[in-house]
Amino acid sequence: MAKPVSGIRIRRATVEDAEVCGRICYDAFTTINRQHNFPPELPAPEASIGVLRMLFSRPEFYCVVAELNERIVGSNCLDERSTIAGVGPVTVEPNTQNRSIGRTLMRAVIDRARERGFPGVRLLQATFHSRSLCLYTKLGFDPRELMVVMHGPPIKQSIKGGKVRPATEADLDAANRVCESVHGHNRAGELKDSIARRTAVVVERDGQITGYASEFGYRGHAVAESNLDLKAMLASIRDFPHPGVIVPARNAELFRWCLENNLRVFQPMTLMTMGLYNEPQGAYLPSVLY
Repeated sequence: MAKPVSGIRIRRATVEDAEVCGRICYDAFTTINRQHNFPPELPAPEASIGVLRMLFSRPEFYCVVAELNERIVGSNCLDERSTIAGVGPVTVEPNTQNRSIGRTLMRAVIDRARERGFPGVRLLQATFHSRSLCLYTKLGFDPRELMVVMHGPPIKQSIKGGKVRPATEADLDAANRVCESVHGHNRAGELKDSIARRTAVVVERDGQITGYASEFGYRGHAVAESNLDLKAMLASIRDFPHPGVIVPARNAELFRWCLENNLRVFQPMTLMTMGLYNEPQGAYLPSVLY
C-alpha cells in the first residue's frame, strides 16, 4: 500500500463508495475533455457510478479510494484477471487536483501489481492530457503508440470468408492461442468473463478460429491473425457503443478502412506500458485498459 502524501489516506474501495467515486469520475473526465474541446466520454454520472459499482464489488479488481480530511477525493482500479494487469479508471476530484492525489493512487496500484508478481502493467491515457502523460512517464510507464477512438454508423459490408458468431467456452483455448500469437500472452480471464456475459464473438476462416473480440467498445479488446478478420468482426457490429472502439493509428490499413466506412475519430489515446511488452504480431484493438 502506498504511503500517505500530504494528508492523503489510501484505503480499499467498497461498493458503498461507488456513488461518490462515480460522480467524481464523471466530473473529472468531463472537465478535462471540455478543457481540450473534446466531447464527454461518459453520457451521465449514472454510467460511471454503474461501472465503479461493478469494479468495486468484484475480487478480481483491486480498487482503492483516496481520502483527504476523511472525504473521498478520488479512486483507482487494477484489473487482475489476466497475465498483464490493467490500470483505470484513475480519477481525482477536479477541485483537489495537483496535490499528489493522482500520483498516490497510481503508486498504490503499481505497488499492488509488484506484490502480486504481475510481469507487466498497462493503461491507455488521453493523449491531449499532458499532465497525466508526464505523471505516468515519471512513474515508469513507457509511451508505446497512438490510438484513436472511433465511432459511427454500422459498417454494412460483407467480408469474404470471415464468419462471425457468438463465442462459447469451447472456443477459449483456440481464442487464447490467437491472443498469444499476437501479444505473447493471453487475456483468458477477461475473455471468460465476456463469454459468460454473452458479449464475446469469434471469427472463423476455413473452419478455424482466427480472431475474437471480448466485447466492442471501451470495455472490450480484440485480436486477429489479419486485418481481414478484424474487419469482419467490426462489420458485424449492429450499433457502435459510445464513445466507440479503439483502433491503433499505426495500423494505417485498418484506420483508413474505418474512415472510408464513415467512422470518425472521437479522441486520441496513448498506450503506455510498464514491464513486459511484446510488439504485437498481428491485428488487434485494445480495451480502455490495454
